[in-house]
Amino acid sequence: MKRWTHAALAGIALACLALAAPAALAQAPGGTIRIIVPFAPAGSSDVLARVLQGPLQEELKQTVIVENHAGAGSNLGTVEVARAHPDGNTFLITSSAFVVNPALYKNVPYKFDTDFAPISLLPVAPNVFAVNPAKSGINSVADMVKRAKDKPASLNYSSPGNGTTPQLTMELFKLKLGVDLTNIPYGGGGPATQALLGGTVDVLSTALPGAQAQIKGGTMKGIALTTSERWPMLPDVPTFKEVGYPDMSLDTEHFLLAPAGTPLAVIERMSKAAQATLAREDVKKRLVELGYLNVGSGPAEAKERIAKDVAFYKKLIADAKIPQIQ
Repeated sequence: MKRWTHAALAGIALACLALAAPAALAQAPGGTIRIIVPFAPAGSSDVLARVLQGPLQEELKQTVIVENHAGAGSNLGTVEVARAHPDGNTFLITSSAFVVNPALYKNVPYKFDTDFAPISLLPVAPNVFAVNPAKSGINSVADMVKRAKDKPASLNYSSPGNGTTPQLTMELFKLKLGVDLTNIPYGGGGPATQALLGGTVDVLSTALPGAQAQIKGGTMKGIALTTSERWPMLPDVPTFKEVGYPDMSLDTEHFLLAPAGTPLAVIERMSKAAQATLAREDVKKRLVELGYLNVGSGPAEAKERIAKDVAFYKKLIADAKIPQIQ
């Protein structure tokens, strides 16, 4: 009887340890952290994730890897994180597409308000229109508008994807001026930029971080930025306000999220690490060099911003009569 009792107690103890293991892991994680970016490499979300990767490793004392899972306007990688086990090892760094897609897509495979635990707002990227003058002959916003009016439907533009703020920025611009440029959506800012450099498209609308180096280097020309003042790294690129369009102020926001059900201790730990990373002088300097406005917050502020943004873009898409994607 004693043997049976001891065996039973041992079994119960092992079962309790097994059940407690996920909670213990959440309190003191030690595995590799995966940050999913739902876009192709070289876009604003990807560049930001890779800037933060090393400093986050130092803050968390864990290995942090970044994986690109692009597709379906960011929905593919986003829903992967929504369905991931909430053990503190999988996170999402995404862009404004997260708050746009609920209105833009007829069937979104995730629920923005219940499938995720917001952790932090991340740095914001201004949007930029750029051209390749050698291939298109366009040198300014005025040139682009004139060409679009003289030859309707003759111009196209590349964007990081349907529902991204660069795409919506161009679509709003088209509506305001009554011109027509055909959107060629790509799986991220990197491929969209390469399309312009290769002469596949006439104009590029993208977040600044993925295009700043090429604009600064002269391989393409920035013709308008959504910033309120000229960007310090690109003093020759005018703002939309300067070229006569003060309402073009949409920027690309970024968010750090975890699957819903991730323990609060993990959320707080990751939020603290993110804020410490964004406060570092070397990180702040690098972000400006790459084209980001430094922004940070805690989980509550991130949750509030996401809710406001979803409502804002729902109204904007309805007012602009942008058709839903099936």
